[in-house]
Amino acid sequence: MEYVCLDLEGVLVPEIWSEIAKFTGEEKLNLTTQDIRDYSELMDMRVELINDLKVSMDDINHLVSKMEPFSGAREFLEWSRDNFQVTIISDSFYQLAWPLIRKLGTPSIICHDLKIEGRKIKGYRLRQEDNKKKVVQALKNLKYKVFAAGDSYNDIQMLTEADLGVFFKAPPHIKGEYRDINCVESHDELKKTFSNASEFI
Repeated sequence: MEYVCLDLEGVLVPEIWSEIAKFTGEEKLNLTTQDIRDYSELMDMRVELINDLKVSMDDINHLVSKMEPFSGAREFLEWSRDNFQVTIISDSFYQLAWPLIRKLGTPSIICHDLKIEGRKIKGYRLRQEDNKKKVVQALKNLKYKVFAAGDSYNDIQMLTEADLGVFFKAPPHIKGEYRDINCVESHDELKKTFSNASEFI
């Protein structure tokens, strides 16, 4: 049996923090794990910025509720769930991502938690260090063959640990650094890649 592990933002839905950047006008909030390798550095910056800008969880929930998954993402996810076991493994947070998860048909997701006090984000709790890599390792220990797709620096460990790891629309600078990882540019291509790999297992 094959198991598919998918990143959320950049693969199935747009970047949530980019929407917050548009709302606030703060360009630094456009930075993602495609730009900054150290996830803790990125999140510490985000939390500091939104508190300085007095952005509440209510503001963020309102923004996310208006977002939509990428065109074709839900159909791809439904196909994946018909053919494989599937889990989204994300460095997002349940409190941020849940409106989009519902729009995707409420698939399984493993991600992190925000620390919220009085509707303000005070910090965050990681599920575990190297979460994406360790989830893939756990699935392989359960004798699954794991296929994975992601687009950013924080996906590299997941992609290299999986039996098949694929970049999905990764930016040129990341593809250039990791030339041994294949890249697809659409959900149809990703579907074909997983289908072909499954036939040879």
